[in-house]
Order: sequence, then structure tokens, then C-alpha cells
Amino acid sequence: MSAVLSSVPTGLLIDGAWRDASDGGTFAVENPATEEVLAHVASGTADDARAAMDAAAGAQESWAATPARERAEILRRAFALVQERREELALLMTLEMGKPLAEARGEVTYGGEFLRWFAEQATHDEGRYAHTPEGTLRMLVQRRPVGPCLLITPWNFPLAMATRKVAPAVAAGCTMVLKPARLTPLTSLHFAQIMLDAGLPAGVLNVLPAASASAVSTPILADPRLRKLSFTGSTPVGQSLLRSATDNVLRTSMELGGNAPLVVFEDADLDKAVDGAMAAKLRNGGEACTAANRFYVHESVVDEFVDRLAARMRGVVTGNGLDDGVTLGPLVEPKAVDSVTELVADAVGRGAQVVVGGERPDGPGHFYPATLLRDVPADARCMREEIFGPVAPVATFRTEDEAAALANSTEYGLASYVFTQDVRRGLAFAERLEFGLLGLNVGVISNAAAPFGGMKQSGTGREGGYEGIAEYQETQYVGMPI
Repeated sequence: MSAVLSSVPTGLLIDGAWRDASDGGTFAVENPATEEVLAHVASGTADDARAAMDAAAGAQESWAATPARERAEILRRAFALVQERREELALLMTLEMGKPLAEARGEVTYGGEFLRWFAEQATHDEGRYAHTPEGTLRMLVQRRPVGPCLLITPWNFPLAMATRKVAPAVAAGCTMVLKPARLTPLTSLHFAQIMLDAGLPAGVLNVLPAASASAVSTPILADPRLRKLSFTGSTPVGQSLLRSATDNVLRTSMELGGNAPLVVFEDADLDKAVDGAMAAKLRNGGEACTAANRFYVHESVVDEFVDRLAARMRGVVTGNGLDDGVTLGPLVEPKAVDSVTELVADAVGRGAQVVVGGERPDGPGHFYPATLLRDVPADARCMREEIFGPVAPVATFRTEDEAAALANSTEYGLASYVFTQDVRRGLAFAERLEFGLLGLNVGVISNAAAPFGGMKQSGTGREGGYEGIAEYQETQYVGMPI
């Protein structure tokens, strides 16, 4: 463990070189399972932000002119290096974020796929050539890099969220400033070194960890050379960033909060429904914007569903993600535990019944057990707010219309889950849901080849899939006489 930690860069990456912050400032990164300090990382300043933008802007022209095949080969080499260093990356994620080591390894696989997918897409940048309908002009339509980008990633998937943004930017020919989350910067810093080792030229990727996100994002957003902002995080922060992005009319991709419903119809295969519920709720400890947040179960099967889900949740082992047999790690910081505790207390105070868990354990670490609530009223905070923890609140419905109304009764629209053995019913119900993602009889659907993003206040734009690279491109039309 110490060997891996000592190998991780802890400085700022600017113009291809690791350096200290301009004022020498650092911040501590802690292990949420033990509350021990893992490392001290350089804390970027406004001066560092301007230097990073100078590097990104200076490299943009030559990087945009780099042949697509070369950009693709860099991504391909980076994918191979991620696979070679998967144990190091997984260990770092477990240490700084808390997820069990098996899940961290799964994120290495998932995050690496964005490098491979966009390596394959980089050379498929096709425009079109045609005559105008009137026959008076030849049309040449081509795509070009949007330009320097600011990429702001969250703490919960420290590798995958970096690769999901960096890979399409590299493929499209954009330079970048990456701002990793304060709580989990080590994985992103290690990944940045991997990109350098894969041959990424100096200045293309610059990385600015910082104790204060606004200290580095504010001057970058005000810089007229910046052309795009990509952010993954909470809706309130995203709204603030969108307001800042208007001054320079930036292209934006915003992957924001969620309040995912999981709907179980009376004809559902309950084995699949419980499997899906466990995956959708407890993957990443529930600290995911796609996590099932509200469970709506048909009244005729709710008792059996709750009994089966309770049996599974009682078997969840909470502890340090490095320990054998642990399937649920800590929450990322103390205030996350406080928030989950308050949500459960609010639900119980409004009449919900605790079936499993519900009690905060004593001792070090930011732990909260897998918790199942039933008979949760619609006005409980956990049915309206994003839980971001291992709590499953269950309510019932009678009709399909009621289920649709309950599912859509939120300002968010990211992920949703539906369980029914009638595929026609499931697809028809999907058309009624106001969500960008739907898992039909499955609890985990994220994939590098699929477009990821939400509706309503869950954001704008898409990441991954064929759509992902277009977020980093401008479309240019050239008209010529015939």
C-alpha cells in the first residue's frame, strides 16, 4: 500500500510537468474507513489556473492538427496501461473513496473502456459533402475540436469520471484542464501520469487539484480562451456553473443529481427484481447519481419483495473495503453519514418502518449499514432528496398510471429502473418516464458505448456512446459555388 501511495504524483500537472502550487499550499486526503491521512496534495491557486489555461490554449492548435490515428493510438496505449496498473488504481480508489476492492476493480474495467471506445471513435470523424437542394452550392460539412475544455469530476467514481471526459476530448482534438474532486484526487493524478506515459503531449491534459474548487474554476471560466465546460456533480453546483458559463457562451455538458425510481410491477420476476434492487441501490454504497433512490412496488407483491430484499440486505458485510468479505464500504466523509442519518430519522418520524439497519455504528470510519425502510410516505425527505447512501425506501402503488405519476414526481430525470416480465409493457412504460436512462429488468446499465445523461434538472448533453465525442466538436459548414 505504501509503495503505491508513494508512486502517485501529488502535485499539479501543468504543461507536461508536475509542480507545487504557486503558494506552496496543500490539502490532506483521508481514508474514510480509518480516518487516516493518505497523502498531502498540492492545492491549486488562481495563478496556477491561469498557467494551466496558458498551457491548454498554447497546445490547442498543434493538438487539433494531430492526425486522428495518432490521438487514437495514445488512447489505445492508455487503455493498455490502465489494465497493467489495474491493481494500483483499484487500491487507490478503495483507499481514498472507500468502495470494496472488488468494486474498485470493476471501476477500472468500466473506466478503461472509455479509453478503448473513444480510441475506436477517434478515426470515425466523418463529415458530409452534398449539393444544396437548389443546385446552386456545394456543401461541405465538417467537424472540428471545440477547443480548450474545463473538466470537473466528482469523488464517487474517481477513475471512470476522468476517463469518461478525458477520452472523448483527446479523441476530438481538444486540450483540457481537469479539476478532480478534493476528496479523491489520487486516482485522477495517477491516471494523468498514465496519459503522459501513453505519449500525450505536454499541455494537452493539465490537472489542478485544489482544496477550493472555485479558486481554480472561477478564473478559468472567466478566460475567453476556454470553449467548453463539462461537470459531473450536484444540481445546485451545476446551476451555479451554468450561470458562470453564460458570460463566454460556453458549450456545456452537465451530468447532475438524480432521484431514480425503481418500479416493480405485479408480474415481475422477483428474483431478478431483488438482484436488480441490490445492484441499483448498493453499488458504490449508494453513492451514485444513478442509484435507485425510491422503490415503488405493486401492493400485491410488496410483502414478498420486502422479505426477499431484507434477507439479502442482512447479508451485506460493512467494513473497510480492503478487508476480505466486505461488500459495503464507508461513506466518503462525516457529513455524508450525518445526511443519511437525518433522512432515515425523518422517514421514521413520518411513519416509515425500519426493516433492516437504520442505526449508525460506533467507532472510527464513516460507516452506515445497508438499510431497508417500508411504508415510506411520499412527503418523507428520502423520497424527494437524493440519498447518496445505502438506504432503500419502499412505497406501494396500485395502477400503472399511479406508478408513472410517482416515478415522474421529481425535478430530476437521470436514471430509472423497471421490472416486469412483459417487455411490451416495459417499453411502453419507458416512453412515459422522464428519465435519460432506463434499466429494464436490470440494475446496472452504464456502458462506455451507451449515451449517459439526464433530463430536466439532471443535466444537459450526453457522455459515452457515439454522442459523447460530438459534445467536444463544433460543426462547420463551407459553401462553394457549383
